[in-house]
Amino acid sequence: MQHITLTHSLAGQVLEIAREAGFSIMRVYEEMRHNSGGTNEALVAYKSDDSPLTQADLLAHQLISEKLMALTPDIPVVSEEDEQSLQYRLPTGDFWLVDPLDGTKEFLAQNGEFTVNIALVRDGKAVLGVVLAPALGQAYWGAEGLGAFRELNGRVEAIRVSPPTADTRQSVRVLASKSHMNAETIEFIARLGEHQLVQAGSSLKFCRIAEGAADVYPRLGPTCEWDTAAAQAIVEAAGGRVTKLDGASLRYGKPEVLNPHFVASGVALAFIS
Repeated sequence: MQHITLTHSLAGQVLEIAREAGFSIMRVYEEMRHNSGGTNEALVAYKSDDSPLTQADLLAHQLISEKLMALTPDIPVVSEEDEQSLQYRLPTGDFWLVDPLDGTKEFLAQNGEFTVNIALVRDGKAVLGVVLAPALGQAYWGAEGLGAFRELNGRVEAIRVSPPTADTRQSVRVLASKSHMNAETIEFIARLGEHQLVQAGSSLKFCRIAEGAADVYPRLGPTCEWDTAAAQAIVEAAGGRVTKLDGASLRYGKPEVLNPHFVASGVALAFIS
């Protein structure tokens, strides 16, 4: 089976598609702000899992799907907002995996911490990823063999996870929500010893690992494949890991779209084996 070659040019083209989707999202976002919230106008429906669907989700989905199909006609596009596309979510071959608007609740709350996620999955592995936070002016991307990068305020630079330290007194920086931690997460964090909590929304949690601003992100609650693929590619391109609790890498194109519990980290953890 022929695969598309991973290049900086391809990553740049995908980043540009994410930017265009970001512009569409921000038009709705600014209209909401202009209308003093405008949540009712932006909402389209609530999905079966009670998550909101907005005009911005649908606009971004349509744009990304059309642009990716034009860029790579032979590679199917799987999007959260297109149930029919799930038939192409297979454990072999290439497919694009898209979350047009990750963090719709953050979008409606207007806190800026929502993202556009686009990943290329190859034989079950996320090999290229773009994460764009349009309201924050932040972009992250990475690919297998190419490294990982970020753009902040127009400046592009390579990023790496934090290197391991021999200083046992150093506090571990853990990404977890203070208000939504379950018993399993609390137990996991306790095993890390001295730590500090770092806050971030949507897939930006992974990006904080990739850029060395945090050390560990345990997710011991439900997520779907499109929530994680793009950011996992970036973390791994930056030298980090995203693994299940048995130490195996998080994979895609599984029979079930839900992910198992996982941990993203800059270095291997001794008790993840």
